[in-house]
Amino acid sequence: MPRSTPNHREDSARSGLSTSAGAPWAAARHVLVLHAHPDDETIATGGTLAMLAATDIGLTLVTATRGERGEVVDGPLSALEGTAELGPYREGELARALRVLGVSDQRFLGSARARRDGLEPRVYRDSGMQWGPDGLAIADPTASADSFCLSSFDEAFDDLLEVAKDVEPDVVISYNSIGGYGHPDHVRCYELAVALASQTGARLLQVIPLDTAESHVPADGIPVYRNELGDWFETKREALRQHRTQLTVDGDDLVHSGGQRQAIGRTELFEG
Repeated sequence: MPRSTPNHREDSARSGLSTSAGAPWAAARHVLVLHAHPDDETIATGGTLAMLAATDIGLTLVTATRGERGEVVDGPLSALEGTAELGPYREGELARALRVLGVSDQRFLGSARARRDGLEPRVYRDSGMQWGPDGLAIADPTASADSFCLSSFDEAFDDLLEVAKDVEPDVVISYNSIGGYGHPDHVRCYELAVALASQTGARLLQVIPLDTAESHVPADGIPVYRNELGDWFETKREALRQHRTQLTVDGDDLVHSGGQRQAIGRTELFEG
C-alpha cells in the first residue's frame, strides 16, 4: 500500500508521459504476470488482466506469497490480523477476485505447478514491511527466514522459471525497480522478473503506479504504454471489492487498511 497516494485522475496521470501505440501484449502468445501478494494483481493490473483474459492470449498470474502479514481493515475481519488464518482467507479473496477478472491460471510461487522439478512444494511467506524515513517501505527486521525477500533468490528464480518453461511467455509484467512503493516483496518480484526476461528473451513491462505517473520520466528510448480500461474499469472495481481484508471501495477510490486513499484509475500504465 502506498504511504501517501494523491487522488490523481487520468488527466494528471497523462501529463509528461510519452506513449506508444501497439502495446506488446497485443501480439503476445502468452503473458506472465508476477505479483507479491493477493490484491496487488487487481490494484496494479486488474483491468489489464480482465482485458487479456477475454482474449485468446494465454495468461498466467504468479503470486509470490499469501499476504500472511498484511494489515486488515477495521471491522469484523480485523480479528484475522496476525493469525494463521489470514493467509488462507486471502487465498479465498484472491480466488474470488480472479473469478471476477476471468483469470483461470493462477499459481502460488513454490506450489506444485510453480516449483522446480523434483523439489517438494514450499510456501514463500509474506515478508512484512515498515515505513522508512523517505516515505518508502523497507524490510521488517522481524521477518522470518522463510519470508519471500529473505529466501534464496536462486530457489525462487528456479521456481518461476519452471512456470515459464510450462507456459512459454513472450511478455512478463511486474513492478518497477522500487516495487512501486518500496515493499521488499515487490522489489524481489521485480528482480525475479528482470532475471526471467533476460533468461527467456520475454519482453518485460514494468507497472508505473498511477500516483507517481506525473513525476515519472521515461528512460531514453523506453516506451510507455497506456491501457485505457473503458468498460474493464467496472470489472476491476468489482474485483477489488473481493479483497475485503485489505481495502474498501469508495466510489472511484479505494481505501487501504492503513487509511490511505487511492484513485482506482481508469488507466493502467506500463514501461518497457
